Amino acid sequence: MMLRLADPWLALLLLIPPAVFVWRRRRGEQPSLAVSEVAAYGAVRPSWRVRTRWIVPALSALTLVLLIIAICRPQWGEKKIEVITEGINIVLALDLSGSMEAIDFKLKGEMVNRLAAVKSVVEAFIAGRDGDRIGLVVFGTNAYTQVPLTRDYNTVAYILDRLKIGAAGNQTAIGDAIGISLKRLQDMEGKSNVIILLSDGESNAGEMSPDEAADIAAARGVKIHTIGVGSAGKAPFAVDHPLFGRQYVYRQVDMDEAALKAMADKTGGLYFKAENTEALRRIYEKIDAMEKTEAKSNIYAVYNDLYPWLVLPALVLLALRLILENTLYLEVP
Repeated sequence: MMLRLADPWLALLLLIPPAVFVWRRRRGEQPSLAVSEVAAYGAVRPSWRVRTRWIVPALSALTLVLLIIAICRPQWGEKKIEVITEGINIVLALDLSGSMEAIDFKLKGEMVNRLAAVKSVVEAFIAGRDGDRIGLVVFGTNAYTQVPLTRDYNTVAYILDRLKIGAAGNQTAIGDAIGISLKRLQDMEGKSNVIILLSDGESNAGEMSPDEAADIAAARGVKIHTIGVGSAGKAPFAVDHPLFGRQYVYRQVDMDEAALKAMADKTGGLYFKAENTEALRRIYEKIDAMEKTEAKSNIYAVYNDLYPWLVLPALVLLALRLILENTLYLEVP
């Protein structure tokens, strides 16, 4: 809901009352005969009529202000946007396995684990979409739907921010993640269906292999973009030692790049490798530019005019001014 003026330029007329006031002050307008006669007698206290005579010009000024605002046509209402064409269905499949704890990414000058870097980049990707449905699937030892396909980007971002490493188990079920993502895409018809799968390990859990999942995706016309996160080999992990506090140890992290590339190739998608936050950001920006659709929408507004609520009080004030000027504050020549 919002308040607006249909003819805002007419609001400049509000400058008229202060301009008239300043002009009259500079002219040094002489008081009326009745006022000057009373003021001439210092010992005589002015009557209440003299002291309250300012009411008449005040009513005139207030009437003028209300009429000017009414002419500007104030309106109260809301603008609505209705999407009338289907966008892309995008499922974000994110790895929450234990290897995502590796601290080899930098965010805002500080070293962070892989998931923290992924969250910041994916959040920006979500915010940049318009008209598409976005779903969120997470996987570790098992794969789960966190958010079904929706245009409620705030909800997707909210759930994304609260993801925890290990919440789905510490192993990596890439095939099952693709399978769950395909089920979510099957729930919604769309102009185009895309899965963006991000992982830093090799598939070592689940009922479905990555190759089988890719075959099903290709048969359904679903494109899979895959992103391999982190560098190959050993990566630093933070551990809390009971005596020496937080320590960093290096562990072997194996990524099956060949499987990720094969899934992307089989479905018409692309494989990307991200070894730092900036590279990860560029990857999502590239995918964002590739997977665009023109989502047409109707924008319409519903407003109600408020000027009758201003004209009526203005007329009442004007009538009151005329009554007072010709009765209590009548000046006799």
